[in-house]
Amino acid sequence: MPTDTPLSILHVDMDAFYASVELRDNPSLEGLPVCVGGPAASRGVIAAASYEARRFGVHSAMATANARRVCPDLVVLPPDFDKYTAVSKEIMTIFRRYTPIVEPLSLDEAFLDVAGSERLFGDAVEIGRRIKDDILRETRLVASVGVAPTKFLAKLASDLDKPDGFRVIQRDEVRSVLDPLPVSKIYGVGPRTAKRLEALGVKTVAQLASLPRRDVAKRFGASGIWIHDLAHGIDARRVTARREEKSHGMERTFAEDITDREELRNYLFTFCEEVAFYLRDKGLRGKTITLKVRFSDFKTVTRTKTLEFPTNLGPRLYATARELLDKIPVRPLRLIGIQVSRLEDVRQPNQGTLFNGSMAEPSTRKDYLQQNEKLAQVTPSLDKLRKKFGKGTVVPASLLKHKTPKGRDGSG
Repeated sequence: MPTDTPLSILHVDMDAFYASVELRDNPSLEGLPVCVGGPAASRGVIAAASYEARRFGVHSAMATANARRVCPDLVVLPPDFDKYTAVSKEIMTIFRRYTPIVEPLSLDEAFLDVAGSERLFGDAVEIGRRIKDDILRETRLVASVGVAPTKFLAKLASDLDKPDGFRVIQRDEVRSVLDPLPVSKIYGVGPRTAKRLEALGVKTVAQLASLPRRDVAKRFGASGIWIHDLAHGIDARRVTARREEKSHGMERTFAEDITDREELRNYLFTFCEEVAFYLRDKGLRGKTITLKVRFSDFKTVTRTKTLEFPTNLGPRLYATARELLDKIPVRPLRLIGIQVSRLEDVRQPNQGTLFNGSMAEPSTRKDYLQQNEKLAQVTPSLDKLRKKFGKGTVVPASLLKHKTPKGRDGSG
């Protein structure tokens, strides 16, 4: 690592975030093994586990039924994502007091670059401690903080002393910190890559770092160069204030397998409306729609279509999603989901409306634009109602008798 790399990157990670918020709001649960997730009877999974629950081997993404087997006294609470989102906004506001360069990774973690903030608040270590103290005082929640010269090392540092951790990795101690760690601690080394490395006799970061870079690249391609650089603490990624979203979607696993196509279409309609609202709220629109289904035998299938015109309108998304569903064999489905990708800023010129090129026939395009204009005119008013009174304020007539399914995490 270059000796002039500044110690300016922070990674802040809330400890057992969902579970900690619930424990804060219900002190009577303090000391008990608490999880947030879906019920075992509905194929639920654990979204977050308190540290008391983790001592029994309970962890996130674990089936709730399995979690109850290893911890019979487990307290399972349904998730309240509106509450978690509100708390997350409080935490992000604290971050932005110290630097405008905040890169959220999820509701409960973010990277910060404080290189331009030292004159106001002290060095990166001082800023990290102040942020940690502010979070505790203002939200009564505990965060773990990592301070380092790079994003990879900062994220690693925040994880080393959890919970309630504060770890600094100085430039001159990178090797002493990295060398003894298992190679799985390298970002990008999953179970398959770890097994391949183990077959080469590589179990620790030190062993990976000692291999010639050329040999690692030859065996693992571009990802080999990446993991070899990280094994040396090299990470050129910068903290970006706004992470570019590449896709957004929704999916649900059903409590019971569903065959009825009308019911499935209703679920899809709901998902498309939710995804479309999110895209509009973020100033985005997308071009590629992907339908995902999982059959009762766990076989997963996807179908994709790229639109001629990018959109953030629910009926447009649903028309394509329904078309894709019609291509799926009529069998019991365990899961269904929709994703919109190839996202772009709504301020970007819509090329499909400017050039004939490979577009549809002019009459088709004219029809599209006329219909699109009508939808676009009414949608902002509906969005305002939703933001003011909640998402159940305006419901399409076709969904009035439809009950939104619960997901594996218990969310609706």
